[in-house]
Amino acid sequence: MASRTPVSEQELSFARLISTSIIARIIVDTGVQLFNPFLPLIASGLGTSVVVMGRLVSLRSAMGLLSPAFGAAADRYGYRLVLRLGLLLSAAGMLVVGVSPSAWPAAIGMVIAGLGMAAFVPTLHAYLSARLPYSRRGRGLGMLEYSWALTGIFGLYLMGQLINVAGWRAPFFVLSAGLVVMAVVFSALPSARDASAHAHADHPKPPRASIPARVLNFFRLGDNALSAYAAIGVSSANHFAAVQLMIVYGAWFSAEYGLSATQLGTVALIFGVCDLVASVSVSLFADRIGKRRSLLIGSVGALAGYLLLPWLNTGMVIAVIGVAVTRGFFEFSIVSCIPLLSEQVPAQRAKVMTLSSAISLGAVTLANFVAPALYAGYGITVVAVTSTVAAVVGLVLLLLFVREPDA
Repeated sequence: MASRTPVSEQELSFARLISTSIIARIIVDTGVQLFNPFLPLIASGLGTSVVVMGRLVSLRSAMGLLSPAFGAAADRYGYRLVLRLGLLLSAAGMLVVGVSPSAWPAAIGMVIAGLGMAAFVPTLHAYLSARLPYSRRGRGLGMLEYSWALTGIFGLYLMGQLINVAGWRAPFFVLSAGLVVMAVVFSALPSARDASAHAHADHPKPPRASIPARVLNFFRLGDNALSAYAAIGVSSANHFAAVQLMIVYGAWFSAEYGLSATQLGTVALIFGVCDLVASVSVSLFADRIGKRRSLLIGSVGALAGYLLLPWLNTGMVIAVIGVAVTRGFFEFSIVSCIPLLSEQVPAQRAKVMTLSSAISLGAVTLANFVAPALYAGYGITVVAVTSTVAAVVGLVLLLLFVREPDA
């Protein structure tokens, strides 16, 4: 009987940690995805164009390039501190966008929110990865990524209803308040893994190297560097391919099929269901079949979707189904990639996760910048072609260079 108590407490702690993380991620991810279906409405409210608004979203994503700095801070000062900082920065940024009268003040809010997202998401991945054995990491991180899907099922759907009732600014105020609440909640998370913050105190500090030497040393990932960087490349290429489609589908469906804000919210709900199916599938099967094989399945499926998309743009229903299935395979690939990345260089896990976040967000920044202009000038076919090229690059990297860890 006594031997059961620690196990019960461990499971309770895991359930509490995962559920808290999912709730926080739903709020953060709703802020991230809010611009996808409602980009034209937000642009109109700020008195600007879809292209300019897409560039502001790109500016927000560009803040992810600073993600490794937050990773270094998390290693030194503790995960929870950086997690709370990320949530508060995101809250401040959303509030600034919500009160902005035009695009220029909104740009400041996008920068602040982008910094918060750059701090929060990869640090949370590293934090949970440190607490989960690799044999169960697909399950744990797969469950965390339910949040991305639930954002579409609940978050964006509710935001669409809220916009109809209270205007385009209302979601920013609601999300900002939610992020502040979660920053308080995260102060009560288990602090055991924050011990990494004190690891440096147990060893004498080496002589301080020059700045160029420190920069070069930061990017050294040891014997498995080729596989680690290739996995980062796969994630980045897949993000670029999918985000191009995500950022323009609201403009595409509203322009070519006349969908309203409420209907776009319903489309986001459908996409969220596909995301959820993908994340649940990863949590159930990735540990069994292998994370690399799961990543391969998702990458090939998404590539097929990009190839077929121009031929599916013949009616609203078939176009929505085509995007939904493609997005589902993308989600399957990305969720599979997270635990695969987390074990490429275990001794430098936070660095790998934040480097991946930074480079992937760089790809997202580029996608957010170019896709609205590509769609405005040439239509969805050219967007699909460029997504196909990016997906092929990712698939080649995966097949040739990415290794599954032995852990």
